[in-house]
Amino acid sequence: MATFLYRLGRFAFRRRHFVALFWVALLTLAGVAAAHAPAAGSTSFSIPGTEAQKAFDLLDQRFPGSSSGGATARVVFKAPGGEKMTDAAHKATVEKTVKELADGSEVTSVADPYTAHAVSKDGTVAYASVRYDKPGMELKDASRTALEDTARQARDAGLTVEIGGDALQAGAEPGAAGEVVGLAIAAVVLVVTLGSLVAAGLPLLTAIIGVGIGVSVITVLAKALDLGDTTSTLALMIGLAVGIDYALFIVSRYRGELAEGRSREEAVGRAAGTAGSAVVFAGLTVMIALAGLSVVGVPMLTKMGLAAAGTVLVAVLIALTMIPALLGYAGRKVRPAGEKRRKGDGPRPARPGLGERWASFVVRRPAAVLLLGVVGLGAVAVPATQLELGLPDDGSQPTSTTQRRAYDLLSDGFGPGFNGPLMIVVDAKGSDDPKAAATRVGDDIMGLKDVATVTPAMFNKAGDTAMITVVPGSKPSSAQTEDLVHAIRGKGADVRADTGAKVLVTGTTAMNIDFSQKLNDALIPYLGLVVGLAFLLLIAVFRSILVPLKAALGFLLSVLAALGAVVAVFQWGWLGGLLGVEQTGPIMSMMPIFMVGVVFGLAMDYEVFLVTRMREAYVHGETPGQAVVTGFRHSARVVAAAAVIMIAVFGGFITSSESMIKMIGFGLAIAVFFDAFVVRMAIVPAVLALLGRRAWWLPKWLDRALPDVDVEGEGLKTLGAPDGDRDADPDEDRKLVRA
Repeated sequence: MATFLYRLGRFAFRRRHFVALFWVALLTLAGVAAAHAPAAGSTSFSIPGTEAQKAFDLLDQRFPGSSSGGATARVVFKAPGGEKMTDAAHKATVEKTVKELADGSEVTSVADPYTAHAVSKDGTVAYASVRYDKPGMELKDASRTALEDTARQARDAGLTVEIGGDALQAGAEPGAAGEVVGLAIAAVVLVVTLGSLVAAGLPLLTAIIGVGIGVSVITVLAKALDLGDTTSTLALMIGLAVGIDYALFIVSRYRGELAEGRSREEAVGRAAGTAGSAVVFAGLTVMIALAGLSVVGVPMLTKMGLAAAGTVLVAVLIALTMIPALLGYAGRKVRPAGEKRRKGDGPRPARPGLGERWASFVVRRPAAVLLLGVVGLGAVAVPATQLELGLPDDGSQPTSTTQRRAYDLLSDGFGPGFNGPLMIVVDAKGSDDPKAAATRVGDDIMGLKDVATVTPAMFNKAGDTAMITVVPGSKPSSAQTEDLVHAIRGKGADVRADTGAKVLVTGTTAMNIDFSQKLNDALIPYLGLVVGLAFLLLIAVFRSILVPLKAALGFLLSVLAALGAVVAVFQWGWLGGLLGVEQTGPIMSMMPIFMVGVVFGLAMDYEVFLVTRMREAYVHGETPGQAVVTGFRHSARVVAAAAVIMIAVFGGFITSSESMIKMIGFGLAIAVFFDAFVVRMAIVPAVLALLGRRAWWLPKWLDRALPDVDVEGEGLKTLGAPDGDRDADPDEDRKLVRA
């Protein structure tokens, strides 16, 4: 591996014009294609194999033309204090509003509150249901504008009017200002770490090119593959972070090789062969973790994971090829400012850096550091024991939004369960008396706890399928509503045994419950698959059993601590005002499995970059304790800078107005902090110091069976030009020939 990457790096250095032109041309082509790509439209959300999805599919078959996939809106009206919606003036305003709504070009139906019994018992709140023929993301701007203008006119007449539903749904906006701040922090960290504006600019430039290519390709494929805004946001988030980090490690190693007196081309080759090998294996662990999301069986997660993995692949390829090419253009400008002036001052006594001093302390006090790190992360992880999962709805929106205000008005007027009705589908094809079967279902449900209302059954034209709407007595995300769904399904089994009719529960609330359950069921198999594959990969990299095992256990500590922090902020509200969390509630259902996938890949990045230098020192004859200190001397500063950059990039997404993006940004940022600065910088050296030579033990039979990936670059000793040779630069060669 090291030899191949060494040659690839030298090739990219010599043929820098071709390599740079290739990536710029690819970025241009991808950008032009993305600019002319058809709009992505709405992202379908399906959970294959669940009862809620089967019921939803059955409704599409048995009730054709019902526009079950179309957008919906609830225009909610509230009368002024002391008045009622049944007053003549207010009734006339509502009827006028309903008529104007029905004139919309994409509107299929509007339910009048007074004929649809959509007025609260106290008469103060009413709502009109609007259904469209297209999903929310595909509605024309004119339709949304018409909806808002009609509501505004009703407000001018003296009513409180708010709009709920997904008709006003818009694409995720990740907070551009936050992203810019994140990149600015990354730039400052790069300048401080590398001491050169040119050197700092290279990782930023290559990361932006890589992300530009990745996101552009996703945009081109969005329509055909049904990719949503969250997919490109995730690719942007992870692509920027790993793109900057991977380039930083290669540039830093290149500068180290120059400092040892090697020519520029030789330094590029050795940097690509050593740091580049670490980049390859770090990138592989990230891609395995992201692509592994496909085993969950949720198409949306599969697409998000594969798209992000593709962006990471682009970041790896750019780091291995374009960075060497750009180093050829930069010449010796990548050296820290003032280095040339210091050359004539003579040798200075080497002063241990902060990382080296810290590693020496840990090696002297490994047990105390290990205990403090484990106990600290364990304490932060405690809130994770109270984790409540759910999917965001209008109730999780900021109180400043009309969707949230409409949600609250409906809860006040019709009860907390009104915003999460359950749709009961009675498939009576196998029943001798469909109507009797549907009546039996309705009666059984009325006898259950926490049921507010049950509507009469509505049959399709064929008379073999019925829909029954059930309004729970509790809010959609409550444990009581989840218990009610399970109770209805339990009654459905009895109905089928007695009548032959199938009873299926669906609706947004049931879909959320099934989604959470599917993710919970998939978490352990997914964790086993991803950790297992990465474990085998790291055994080959480190030639050790205990080092990969320690890496996996450390990851579990960091991800549990990160989940604890997410629960404390987004579920309990701690520091919520500081982070812009306006509404607390259940944690997004996909958050645990998503964090496991992404954080595992990123955690292995730091493990590979930090421990490979320790392994390299150990292989070259140092004692285990000395190898730990040497690894920190060469890598701690760069790994710390890479972690700060990644935290800054992820932290920029906390400013997003989209609650899911905000939560993901915070979760990944805090997870990187815990993993990089507690696990990798404290727990890892402490464990290695305690294990000593046993850390690098590998059974002889396994050592013979494993491929020699040569991450340490042993094979490079016999390659390359002698140290101190004139820089191998084809442009300079041609100048000498002409002279």
